[in-house]
Amino acid sequence: MAEKTVLTLGRIRFAVQLVMLFVTVYGSVIVGTYMADKISNALPALSCAYDQMNGGYCVLIPTQHILHHRIGEALVRAQQLTFGMVLPLLMTFLTFFAFFFVIGKAFCGWVCPLGTLQEWIGKLGRRFGIGVRRFVPGDLGNVRRVRPLKWLILLGLVFVLPLATGLGVTPHSLGNPYCDICPSRVATTLLTGNTEQLALRLGDGVSFTLGAIANLLVGFTLVGALALRQPFCRICPLLAFNAVFQRLSPMRLAKPSREKCGSCHICTEACPMDIPEISQQEGRKAYHEECTLCGRCAEYCPQDGVIRLKWGPWSLFSSSRDYYKGRVQRELPDGTVKPLKFVKSAARTTHGAADA
Repeated sequence: MAEKTVLTLGRIRFAVQLVMLFVTVYGSVIVGTYMADKISNALPALSCAYDQMNGGYCVLIPTQHILHHRIGEALVRAQQLTFGMVLPLLMTFLTFFAFFFVIGKAFCGWVCPLGTLQEWIGKLGRRFGIGVRRFVPGDLGNVRRVRPLKWLILLGLVFVLPLATGLGVTPHSLGNPYCDICPSRVATTLLTGNTEQLALRLGDGVSFTLGAIANLLVGFTLVGALALRQPFCRICPLLAFNAVFQRLSPMRLAKPSREKCGSCHICTEACPMDIPEISQQEGRKAYHEECTLCGRCAEYCPQDGVIRLKWGPWSLFSSSRDYYKGRVQRELPDGTVKPLKFVKSAARTTHGAADA
């Protein structure tokens, strides 16, 4: 008898990721290049402006450009700060808030093309029998030490250096330094068949260094994702940017109390960001700044109604023992799935030879 297909939150998210990967990488195929440019230039997800076929790009590129070309250069000319300089930045943030208000940090877990690629590469690794490695094995305390990096990148590369460049303090090559090293710039443009972003620029040392860092980062991100869950997301400045405003969106993770929580820590094991607070805390502290609202903690919580995805007063998904039992039959909390048949056969052959 054929196995009945069960609609799970994970499968719904997979479908959304598939659609949004197409929209954020190839969106202009549907609406045209001109309209794609008008849809948005302030998405709360890493959708690269260097991709000429996408359907809108992330808030970090206009933020850098406005600080560099408008505010910084205006200050160095000692001009009065007018609406002609403030308004574009204000409109960028208003556009960002309009999108962010609807689904909040779920942009990271459901829409971001680089996040989707990392997750799918990880699933491929599991299919080929590559074991899951925790980002820092055996010591979640070290995960907390990695967390400040995304804030330093946001402050230094997205805000300080572009503004300093506009003021003439730093070279012109540092006008949008984050985008010059962003792995999404390389990864998503490669999906369109464009290899230009892989090329190193030899015009000056700064451009060459930034390009080399970008290639190293995209290599680490895509290869590392085979064994490490969401490696770049942990240092992504857009995750930090979204975290600043996460309380302003009605979309959130809710764990009202730990009374029914069995302290099994399965939710942390299921979390691709290895967030210990989801199993250790309750209320606002359980919805940590690292959360991407992917919903895996709620899917893999074996207790009824302990963890929920909510939009305002409405519960969109709630943890359930029955749901958990069905979910673990297809995929374990750490992402382990059944390997491909030829991988299992090769493993049996290897073991057989060793026994002989």
